[in-house]
Amino acid sequence: MQTMNTFSIPEIHENFSINKHTPDVEGLKRIAYNFIKEGEVYEQEAGNFLLNWLNEKDHIEVQTSGSTGKPKKIKVYKQHMVNSARATGKFFKSEEGTTALLCLPANYIAGKMMLVRAMVLGWKIDLVPPRTNPLDTVYKQYDFCAMVPLQLDNSVNRLHLIKKLIVGGGPVSEHLKELIQGFKTKVFETYGMTETVSHIAARRINPKKKEKKDEYFFKALPNITLSIDNRNCLIIKAPLLNDQTIITNDVVELKTYKKFLWKGRYDNVINSGGVKLYPEEIETKLQLLIGHRFFITSIPDDTLGDKVVLIIEREYDKIAYLALQEGLHRLKTLNKYEIPKEIYFLSQFIETDNSKVQRVQTLELVLNINP
Repeated sequence: MQTMNTFSIPEIHENFSINKHTPDVEGLKRIAYNFIKEGEVYEQEAGNFLLNWLNEKDHIEVQTSGSTGKPKKIKVYKQHMVNSARATGKFFKSEEGTTALLCLPANYIAGKMMLVRAMVLGWKIDLVPPRTNPLDTVYKQYDFCAMVPLQLDNSVNRLHLIKKLIVGGGPVSEHLKELIQGFKTKVFETYGMTETVSHIAARRINPKKKEKKDEYFFKALPNITLSIDNRNCLIIKAPLLNDQTIITNDVVELKTYKKFLWKGRYDNVINSGGVKLYPEEIETKLQLLIGHRFFITSIPDDTLGDKVVLIIEREYDKIAYLALQEGLHRLKTLNKYEIPKEIYFLSQFIETDNSKVQRVQTLELVLNINP
């Protein structure tokens, strides 16, 4: 049961700065008001959050992404956000004096938490527009940054400007992982959700050779304990981040109470001829074969129950279709159950507001076009 009713605004760390300004609480309020009055949209979003952070309420309202259900607003307690910031600082060894770049919108939890980390830990944070190529206008090096995979994909040529990068909001493709191998930048894929106040686990995806044995396993942040239920779905106990035990729909292979391998979403599992298939695992195998955005799903089948189908975001091209069919049957990593029985092409997927693919709605659109 939630017992927090009042909240004392945490002191702004004496080393905190935002866009080269080092404000106290009142100074930060003035910066926030200025963002709202005169700033661009991303600055207005940051200003609104800062004012909410600096009021006397013990919580803020945060919008979920809507990638696995309808977008909704939930309460997130400020003390939990403070606890999350401290855990991140400890896990990534990014404490007082860290220089940070915020290139995510502040209306979602990932962007909000970058600001909280800066205020709580004493980071020096700069804000830039949350474009798909955020580093194109950056000309100095930063210790820490957070991006979504699309931003990383468009920032590879300037990645030397970031020392530590966390990537979330969706899986990092195998192609993108290959691109960043050998870079000095330490790149981490994160796992988390709005309900866990951003990430609760991370894994290095461009490790040095000696680290490769644990490459595929996510490692939990401090004060977090992991287990699984009878569906093999991840259960998260994070008392400093959420008063409730969180039962997810993420199917995992649990290595220890601190490490896991993510396999896919339980609600996406395909039962084809009595064999359980995980679309996300199949997608990983196909990523180097298909150059366009795509996803694996299923449709009802009289014989199999459900049959695997592949949906690709591009216009139909007969030559590409035939070449892909041949490539699928020659791909040795695919077993016979995982080979798509149908391939559909769609010029544009249906997305959430923050560019995550809405699989169910996109499949419905495809089936309406191809009855």
